Amino acid sequence: MLSPRPTNRWVALGVITVGVALIIMDATIVNVAVPTVIRSLSLTTADAEWLGSAYALTFGAFLLTFGRLGDRVGRRPMFLWGMTLFALASVVVGSATTSEMLIGARLVQGMGAAMIMPAGLSTVNALFTGKERGIAFAVWGSTIGGMAAVGPLVGGWLTTDYSWRWAFWLNIPIALAVIAVGLRRLPETAEGEHDGLDLVGMLLAATGMGALVFALIESQRYGWWHRSDGSASPIPWVLLLSVALLTAFVLLEVRRRRAGRAVMLDVGLLDYASYRWGSIAALIVAFGEFGLLFTLPLLLQGALGYSALDTGWVILVLAVGTFLASGVTPQLTRRRGGRSVVRIGLGVEAVAVGALAVTLGLHQHWWVIAAWLFLYGLGVGMATAQLTSVVLVDIPVVMSGQASGLLSTFRQVGSALGVAVLGALLVAGLSTGTASRLDALGMPPEAAHQAVVAVRESDGAVIPQLAADPRTAPVAHAAAESLVASSRVVTAAASLLLLLGLLVTLALPDAGRGADGDEREEENVPAEGGVGPEPEPTPGPV
Repeated sequence: MLSPRPTNRWVALGVITVGVALIIMDATIVNVAVPTVIRSLSLTTADAEWLGSAYALTFGAFLLTFGRLGDRVGRRPMFLWGMTLFALASVVVGSATTSEMLIGARLVQGMGAAMIMPAGLSTVNALFTGKERGIAFAVWGSTIGGMAAVGPLVGGWLTTDYSWRWAFWLNIPIALAVIAVGLRRLPETAEGEHDGLDLVGMLLAATGMGALVFALIESQRYGWWHRSDGSASPIPWVLLLSVALLTAFVLLEVRRRRAGRAVMLDVGLLDYASYRWGSIAALIVAFGEFGLLFTLPLLLQGALGYSALDTGWVILVLAVGTFLASGVTPQLTRRRGGRSVVRIGLGVEAVAVGALAVTLGLHQHWWVIAAWLFLYGLGVGMATAQLTSVVLVDIPVVMSGQASGLLSTFRQVGSALGVAVLGALLVAGLSTGTASRLDALGMPPEAAHQAVVAVRESDGAVIPQLAADPRTAPVAHAAAESLVASSRVVTAAASLLLLLGLLVTLALPDAGRGADGDEREEENVPAEGGVGPEPEPTPGPV
């Protein structure tokens, strides 16, 4: 692999940002392409569900493992190998002719993404200090928050005007450009370690996290306790397996650390108060944010009759707010501090989402929804960026890879929880609301049951089809009213979760303090092309 030339760290940030933008967008771009892919490849319902969940499964399962390996073998090669794997898998996904080929390649894409994310984040954390750190993390945060909203628009455009295959082939030229520039301009920030590998820890972490993410994602299909046919759900058993594996993993890491042996994850990371409380806040915030992003398109397309492309345009307003906020966040951070900016951002998010819950209606104008999403995006642009910076501010550079992997894992678990819990809440409200409204209309029980099943199993996507037929229009109206009512509840729950995340940030210590409370120098900006001196480790419980 070519050695990088001496480079401006802002060029390196650009390389990392584009790479991360690609994997974030790919996580959401598939949502609007699924119906077209189903028709093109004759996918079953189970195949369609795996198309979305396969990527998230391996992404969440391997974040810890690849974050730790990046500290050992190098973050630069880990990032570039991840981009290469992601690009190759994108070729296969876009060329897929069978469901097995499609889902298998999505699993590999997720592994590539799990290599890219912690390597990129730990590199940014190592490269920037002082005033530049706020700017760098504003770019990082706006990329994550904004590209999650851009994905549905890009997917809707490519699927509508070209082919669903281009929703994945689009990754290839961008990934190749990132690799080409990265080979020359991406610096190495890991020192490398030679104290052995914790292979058992890696296996326990990957399988335990994989089981947890699988249970959260597949709870929509199998149910938490019972399947739709009344048989027992496997989800409780998978969750139990996950708890057992992750408990064994933590106990193993504690024992190896005490013995002075190589560990997969240094549990001493949680001794840093900023990291401990910030990671919990990140999990809760991701719970609310990604749950909202999952349920909102269902409302817009199901109850309000928007097309996939129209939905993408409305959600794009969120990204606009996020990107605009990134321009003012660094200055605000210098004046108020990172913790204050995080709290302001989360407060703005909670207010915007709460207002959206109050104003949602069956005949709501699009611009009202867009206005609240714009305000929400401003909050995301402030909170997401600086929360990441605050969480990692006290972590020694040598531990950045595993710290970044664990933080990304917290976020991934939070997003999976949001989709699983808030998605289940939405569907439950949709089902019960539709059933009660059809009963009030005097519809025969058998016919009402069939209608409720159709609405529930499609997550409301069948409502526009029902509305197009005069014979089923009353059912569509009842289902649309139920979806709006359920969306209000889910959106209000997302607002409360964001408020809870705000409360957790009150436990964050003063910025620039180590785990033992000593002041840390933050104005030591590294020389051009370097990573600067490593901050002194300050382990010890707070």
